[in-house]
Amino acid sequence: MSRGSGSAADVYPPIAPVPAGTARPFWSIMIPVYNCAHYLGTTLTSVLSQLPRDEEVQIEVIDDCSTRDDPAAVVAACGEGRVSYFRQPANVGPQANFTTCIQRARGEWVHILHGDDMVAPGFYRTLQHAAREHPGIGAAFCRSINVDAAGALVDFSELEADRPGVQENLIGRLAIDNRIRFPTIAVKRETYERLGGFHPALFHSADWDMWKRVAIAVPVWYEPAALAVYRLHDQSDTSSLMQTGANIADARHAIEIARAYLPPADREALTRRARRYHGLYAIELAEEMIERGSWRSAVAQVREGVRCWPSVRIAPAVVQLALPALRRLSTRSRVVPSS
Repeated sequence: MSRGSGSAADVYPPIAPVPAGTARPFWSIMIPVYNCAHYLGTTLTSVLSQLPRDEEVQIEVIDDCSTRDDPAAVVAACGEGRVSYFRQPANVGPQANFTTCIQRARGEWVHILHGDDMVAPGFYRTLQHAAREHPGIGAAFCRSINVDAAGALVDFSELEADRPGVQENLIGRLAIDNRIRFPTIAVKRETYERLGGFHPALFHSADWDMWKRVAIAVPVWYEPAALAVYRLHDQSDTSSLMQTGANIADARHAIEIARAYLPPADREALTRRARRYHGLYAIELAEEMIERGSWRSAVAQVREGVRCWPSVRIAPAVVQLALPALRRLSTRSRVVPSS
């Protein structure tokens, strides 16, 4: 995908090549943080334990002007003198902070690892081997281990393939929903230089938009071993956005943005399937919220789900959701408080 003048790609922030003469390690491990310092020590330990002290590597924490904690202190305490720290002069938002990670990276390959996620043993060795053995690839990702706030196993991401290899027609699946968790993917810096940074108008879906662009632009390697750890917790941006339906609204925006670069022959079909998927996904989230008694959040999800897929075919799902909700409300209204 080009960044030609006047194209839709011009909205993506430019990524300049690394200046000539700059030392280029293989890895730039860039760790964006914002008010998650209590997890950062674990994240740094997971990285440092995989990289010998004599290996040249760039590891840098990029702080989006945290207000409730002190990531710099964690870097000083846990970084073993191998981790640098950069603080934004003002809060720029997650997508701009991710782009700063790329712009400051000087390695051949860039791994953006959120400050509350981790890597499992073998992540860097395995993906570096794939990149060395297959120099034509421009990105590589693996299966993820999903854990809760305390680090307990929740589940694993869906298996994309039984064996390692370049993914055929990845965009055909990725255009429907985001199948790549952020900590699982590493991207060649040259790929980012070609595509630009993260879309400035997206927040929840900025990574999904990026991985779609990557999948169209370069061959992408997949490693079926679960080598990255994705943390699910109530304080995450994803959880907070679900309360207002902003997660689905942002996904709808990302779907429309993708129209500009999806393969022309498949563009309309993939767009319809993506809108349908996220419309029904919103109804599923609403059901979970009703079970927890989060009625306002459930209504927000239904509203955004219908906006995402304004079709009569979503009506049965809404009705199926409404009936148990009404029964639940009716049961609650009949409960008489004890005196």
